[in-house]
Amino acid sequence: MATATRVPLVSTTSSRLRHCHQSNWVESSFPLRRQPGSYRLFNKSLSSSSSSSSSSFLATPNRRSFRRLGVVVSAAMADLPTVLITGAGGRTGQIVYKKLKERADQFVARGLVRTEESKEKIGGADDVLVGDIRNADSIVPAIQGVDALIILTSAVPRMKPGFDPTKGQRPEFYFEEGAFPEQVDWIGQKNQIDVAKTAGVKHIVLVGSMGGTDPNHPLNSLGNGNILVWKRKAEQYLADSGIPYTIIRAGGLQDREGGIRELLVGKDDELLKTETKTITRNDVAEVCIQALQFEEAKFKAFDLASKPERVGTPTKDFKALFSQITTRF
Repeated sequence: MATATRVPLVSTTSSRLRHCHQSNWVESSFPLRRQPGSYRLFNKSLSSSSSSSSSSFLATPNRRSFRRLGVVVSAAMADLPTVLITGAGGRTGQIVYKKLKERADQFVARGLVRTEESKEKIGGADDVLVGDIRNADSIVPAIQGVDALIILTSAVPRMKPGFDPTKGQRPEFYFEEGAFPEQVDWIGQKNQIDVAKTAGVKHIVLVGSMGGTDPNHPLNSLGNGNILVWKRKAEQYLADSGIPYTIIRAGGLQDREGGIRELLVGKDDELLKTETKTITRNDVAEVCIQALQFEEAKFKAFDLASKPERVGTPTKDFKALFSQITTRF
């Protein structure tokens, strides 16, 4: 289902006005249309007592709202950017999706998940679509009409059964058929970038991992997937795409409270040589959203980690954080 974005002066249908629980749209059974060459909207339907105020709104499109037959459409909401989170069913993706929904005065959130089960897991809302990033055609409806894209899709290694740590065994991993890093982290992310470029998406935030400068990194050996190699290839493809981008290479992800640590940015895996090479998923999610709001984050690629809790000052000035970054890749 498409999400209502810039409605007041653009033709639309009733199916695009049904997010009243998210963005104060009131459901309508009729379309709103702009008369060719004019901003007059159904003036004959308005009472004479309201015609002057209507004319004032039509002459001044920035007025906050207008009314027709009891339908109130918030012009402020109509101007909000629509942001799609792919991988919205994942652990970090769920946090980003939730944060965006909580900021309904700033963004219109949309999610993409792989299965109906994942959709139900995050609430089953109409703004969550199901698609397969390995098939470009299946993700076109989700990306169409969005202003920004946050890519949080990733291949996930599975542990082989029979692992017994009490016997001193080391776990072995595998990737499910059709879900190897080459298919998900390279082809799947390339598809998202290509569809986004065709759709006119204005900004892509891509979350990857630190370690990509080392082809012998242990993560590459998991399931013989070379996951960091394929992630790095997708990052380079995005950087070469011409679309404004922000590439976030996160350190080791932790399921802990966010917003209470000092964040660190770096380049070329330098942070991996320090003691500060982890970060909470919540903090990664926050940086994704903050990157959409600052020009200083565009055309930048950086490693991201944090100091331990109660060491340093919790990061609140994200413009200053992004301004520290000088690397484009």
